[in-house]
This record gives sequence, C-alpha cells and structure tokens, in this order.
Amino acid sequence: MAADLQAKYQKLAQEYSKLRAQNQVLKKAVVDEQASTAVLKEQIKMKDQSLRKVEQEMDSLTFRNQQLAKRVELLQEELVATETKGKKNKQKSSDSTSQHSHQHQSVFDEDLQKKIEENERLHMQFFEADEKHRQMEAVLRERLEVLETEGAQHQAEVDGLTQKYMESIEKLQNDKTRLEVKSQTLEREAKECRQRTEECQQQLKKCHAELNSRLEQVTSIIQEKVSFNDTKHWQYNTLNVPPHNRRHQLKARDIVGQALTFVQDLVAALLNFHTYTEQRVQIYPIDSATDTISPLNQKFSQYLHENAAYVRPLEEGMLHLFDSVTEDTVTTLETTVKLKQFSDHFTSYTCFLQKILPYQLKSLEEECESSLCTSSLKTKNSELHSDLKKMTSVFEKLQNYIGLLALPSTKPEAILQANSSAVFTQLAACLHGLQDVMKDVSKHYNQKAILEQELPTVTQKLQTTNECILTSLVSLSNVTGKIATFFSNNLDFFTAPTGYGPRAGTGTMNPLHAESMLQCKKRAAGYIQALKKLLPESVPYVEALAHRRILLSSTESREGLTQQVHQSQEKIAKLEQEKEHWMLEAQLARIRLEKENQRISELEAQLAGSSSSQLFLPTPESPSAQPTPEEEGEEPGERSLGEPIRSASLIGMLTTKSEEVKVPDEECREQLIKSHYMSRVAELTSQLQVADSKAVHFNAECRALAKRLTLAEKSRDMLTEEVKLANQNVSRLQDELTTTKRSYEDQLSMMSDHLCSMNETLTKQREEIDTLKMSSKGNSKKNKGR
Repeated sequence: MAADLQAKYQKLAQEYSKLRAQNQVLKKAVVDEQASTAVLKEQIKMKDQSLRKVEQEMDSLTFRNQQLAKRVELLQEELVATETKGKKNKQKSSDSTSQHSHQHQSVFDEDLQKKIEENERLHMQFFEADEKHRQMEAVLRERLEVLETEGAQHQAEVDGLTQKYMESIEKLQNDKTRLEVKSQTLEREAKECRQRTEECQQQLKKCHAELNSRLEQVTSIIQEKVSFNDTKHWQYNTLNVPPHNRRHQLKARDIVGQALTFVQDLVAALLNFHTYTEQRVQIYPIDSATDTISPLNQKFSQYLHENAAYVRPLEEGMLHLFDSVTEDTVTTLETTVKLKQFSDHFTSYTCFLQKILPYQLKSLEEECESSLCTSSLKTKNSELHSDLKKMTSVFEKLQNYIGLLALPSTKPEAILQANSSAVFTQLAACLHGLQDVMKDVSKHYNQKAILEQELPTVTQKLQTTNECILTSLVSLSNVTGKIATFFSNNLDFFTAPTGYGPRAGTGTMNPLHAESMLQCKKRAAGYIQALKKLLPESVPYVEALAHRRILLSSTESREGLTQQVHQSQEKIAKLEQEKEHWMLEAQLARIRLEKENQRISELEAQLAGSSSSQLFLPTPESPSAQPTPEEEGEEPGERSLGEPIRSASLIGMLTTKSEEVKVPDEECREQLIKSHYMSRVAELTSQLQVADSKAVHFNAECRALAKRLTLAEKSRDMLTEEVKLANQNVSRLQDELTTTKRSYEDQLSMMSDHLCSMNETLTKQREEIDTLKMSSKGNSKKNKGR
C-alpha cells in the first residue's frame, strides 16, 4: 500500500508540474495581450490626433471655399454692373471699352478657373482623407473590440483557473488528510496481515508435515495392498466408472434451452425470408397475376416453396437435443448423439441454400436487365449479389464446424479434446461473421427498397412485400447477433474441461461408460433410499403359515364367488327380459278375459230374451271361440285376419265374424305396444336432449378455452417480446455501466496524479512562505536595531 501511495503522489506531482507550466504559459499570453492593447491604444491616440489635424484642415478649406464663393458672387455682380454700363455707353468709345472689358473678362475667367481647379483639388484631397480616416477608424475599432473580448476571455479563464486551482487545492488537502488516515489504517492492516501470514506459515508447516506423514502411510499401503494400478494405463482406466458433475449438467441444460429459443427465432426468421422472397419473385419484375414470369423465376419460386421442409427440421433437431440433455445424463461431445441429427438437418439446409443460390443470383441479374432498373439499383443488386454469396459461404463454414462437433458422438477418437476448443472458437468467429453478413444484407436491401419506392411503376403489393422482407432480414440480423453474443459469452463453458472422463487419465468419454455411470448412480440412490426406509415388524413363522392358508382359501373362495356372481348376474338379466315379456302377455290375457266375460254376459241376455229354442248350426262364416295363446301354443299375431275363430261355451255356438272379435284385441295390443314404445321414445328423447345440452355446453366451453388459449398465446408473445426488450435494455445498461466505470477509474487516476502535483506545490509554497517569514523577521530586527 505504501508503494501505491508513493505512485499516486508521483502522479499528482507530475500533474501539478503540467498545470504549473500551463499557468505560466497563460500568464505570458495575458502579459503579451496587455502589451498589445497598450500599443493599440497609443496607435488610436495618434490616429485621433491625425484625425483632428485633418478636421482642422477641412475647416480651413471650408472657410476658404466660402471666401471664394463670396468673391465669385461679387465678381458676378460687378460683371452684371459692367454689362449694364456697357449698354448705356455703347456709343461712347466702344472700341476702347470693349478691349478693356475683354481683357478684364479674360483675367477674371483665368482667375476663376484657377480657383475652381484648386477647389476641386482640395475637395478631392478632403474626400480621400475623410475616407481613409473612416476606414482606419473602423479597422481600429474592430481590432479594439476583438482585443477587448480576447482580454475579457483571458481574464475569465485566468479567474476560472485560479478558482479551480483553489478548489483543487482544498480538495487535495482533504484528500491528503483522508489518504493519511487511510495509510495509517493500511499500515495497521499490514501489521495484522504480517502476523496472520506468520501464523499461516506455521499452520502450513504443520499441514505439510501431516500430509507428508499421510503420504508415506498411503504409499506404503498402496505398495503393500494394491497389486495392479489400472489408472496408469488409459485402456484400463476407461473401464472405471467416471464421476458425475450435476452442476455442469444443469448449466448445459440451461445453455441448450437458450440455444433452442434462439434456433426457434432463427427458424421463424428464415421461413419468413424465404416465403416473402418467393412472393417477391412472383411479383417483380413481372407480376404472375397479369403475365407469365420467366422459367428461371418459376423454378426459383418452386424451390423456395419447399423451404419449410429444410428449415423446420432445424427446430425439431434442436428440440430433440434439448430433450436428450437432462439432469441425470452426461453431456459431452462423445455422448450427445442427438447433435449428429441436428448436424444432418443443418447440412440439408446448407445444401438447399447452395441449390437456390444460382437461381437467386440469376434472378438479380434479370432484375438488372429490365428497363425499369436504374444505375443505382444495379449497384445495389451487385452488392446484394456479393452479400448472398458471402451468406451461403458462411453457412457452409457453420455446417463444417457443426459437423466436426458432432463427429465425436459417432467416432469418439476422431477429434482430440485439445482441438475441440479451437473448433468452438472458430465457430464463435464464424457466427460473428454471419451477423456482419446479415447486417450488410439488410442494409443493402433497405437501400434497394427505398430506390424501388421512387420508381413510377411500383405497386402497393411490392411495397408491402419489401417491407416484410426487410422485417425478416432485421429479425435475422438481430437473431444472429444474439446467437453470436450468446456463444461468445459461453465460450469458456464450451472450451473448459467437463470434469467427465476416467479418473487420473486422459482418455475420452464413451457413451457406454456414461450409461454405466448413470446405472451406478441410480443403484446408489436406490440403495440409499432403501437404507432410509423403516423395516416392518417381523411375524412369527407359525402365524405366517396360518395367514398363508387363510389367504389361499380366501383367494379360492373369492374366485368361486366371482364366478357365481357373474353367473347370477347373467341369470338376473335373462329373468328381467322374460319378466318384461310375461308382463306384456299377462296384460293382453287380462284384457281378453274381460272381453270374453262381457261377450258371455251379452249372449246369456240374448238367450234369456229369445222365445224360440231353435239352435243354429255353425256355418263356415260363423265365428268360433278364439283359443287362448296358451292352449294353441301360438303367438297372438300369427293368425291371419280371414281365419275363422271358434268359440265353445255352455250356451251354444253363436256365429260372429272374426273381424268383430279380433280387431279390438289387435287395437288394444297395438295401443299397449305403442304406449310402451312411446314411453321409451320419450325417455330416449329426454336423454338425447340432455346429451345435446351437454354437447352445447361442452362446445361453448371449448370455444371459450380456445379463445383463452389464443389470448394466452398472444400474451405469451407479448411477454417474450417484453423479455427480449428487457434483455436488450439490460445489456445496454451493462455496457453503459462498464463505460461509466472506466471513465470514473480514469478520472480517479487523473485526480490522484493531480493530487500528487498539488501536494508538491503546497509543500513548495509552504517552504517559500516560511522563508519569506524568516526574511521578514530578519528585516524587522534590523530595522529595530537601526
């Protein structure tokens, strides 16, 4: 800590020396500016004096000009007077006067001309001097204003620096006191640490002595007891049961779950990109709804229509891989057999990209050959041309690296463990390259869509398709970025040793070893659970035998009783059926008996009232007593309507038509059957209505559950988006936090350097103050002595 404090003081001293040099430079600049302002003030004074001289000359010139003007006016008056006098005295000596006036006029004109020229010259000089004076005055005023502003700025800077230095001095003094306190505490801690180190060294010596003694004991035991050490040979060491790292398994399952979500997002983005690309091929440059597209685009759209068969298996393979990684399994490159399935699906998708790449490039070339394509669109198409090639090549690289990682599951010794870390690092770099390529594709396609919107023949359908493709490309770039950051963040976990494998050996992990280890783990867990279970109380042998006999007899009796129950149930069912049948027959027989009694009473009444005792012979048409079904052994409905019914009674034979007796019996029977079936139909209809109401209720519940399911899915999507945004915000805040930490650390280092320099300046100032005090005291003593 003392060394750190000295380094901080040195840094502060360096910072103080820098600030001191800057302060001296600023002082020199202020002094120079003050000198320049003084010179400029003197120049302004000189210019003011010259301006006053010029103004005096101008006043004298104006005075002389006024005098000349007055003289010219007098001369003009004299000329007018002479002209008037000349008119009056024309007759008198015209020759002499004309000569005299001519001479006088010529002299006057010459004099006037000279005065005018002199006046013009003086005006020109005055105007030039005035203009120069104004220009010089403006230039000097501007320069004076600039210098004044600069002086004010320098003065403000000097004041700010002085205030800042005073504040920094106060802060440095406070920091100095705090650092002194801290240094004292650190010295105390250092003393305590020294004491602790001495104690730890003593404990270390004790532990070293104990470990040496234990090592000697263990080596002696191994030499005496262990006849063969299988850990020295990796062929035998691979047969040992490897350890199980549960923490590694939980971490691996978590990482595979995150990778599954990323792969699902990637699959959705790729499906959208391929489907919307197919839609664009159907629309542009020729709309398939109005005209036939080229055979190249037809083939290209046909291949794009099959994208789901290549993209969907990626999600399925990752899901199978996630299901295979559990808490109880062993996850290494040698045991993840499902990774080979995912690698095969990724290889098929890469072959699909290689298959559609030439058609995609030819489609772009066909767009460039169209008449609507401008030069800027051609450049963007060429950029997309190269970007699509890069994207396919990057997917090929990813396929190669994933295939290398999946190779140990089929051939455990194909890749060394030291080389797998290099494969992981290359895979991370390749994922970052894929992110860069997808960013370039989305950027160039966005520029292309903007240029296509400016075309006069663009349609709404093409605009919406371009927007959909842009959203899919943006989602692709985002997903690839997330995958790249996720892989780079977890690269240490991928490249670190798993902890699985033979003990004290360098052999590879075999799936059979993993399976045997898991079986041993289950057996150990079962053994521990069996130990934890409480044993039941023991039963005497004689009592157990008696219980066994009772159990066997009870089982035999139970089997016999179950058979009897089944037989009795069958008999009960048959008897119920016969009961229903005989109940119907009894009702029919009762109705017939009542009708026969009624008919007999009517016949007896007729016989009692008749006066003749003549008996009538029965004719074929005469009815006879109808035999009962029990006597004939026939069913009631077996006879035909035209068959005569014979009736034998004590009174005699009376002929009646068969229709008169049979029809009422059949009608009653039909009514009974009808009423019975109507009751059954009513019961069935009621049951049907109940079933219909239940079905309607279940249908309504199913619809409500479907609606709730859709709402739950929407809410889940919204929550996933919110979680994504929250993760993005968290990452952004973490980046900001790191930047702020770095800036604060830099500021603290700078302030510590400045503190050292200011401490040095304070010490120097104190020394100077002490020297000045001493000198002042000496001078005062000398003055007192005088």
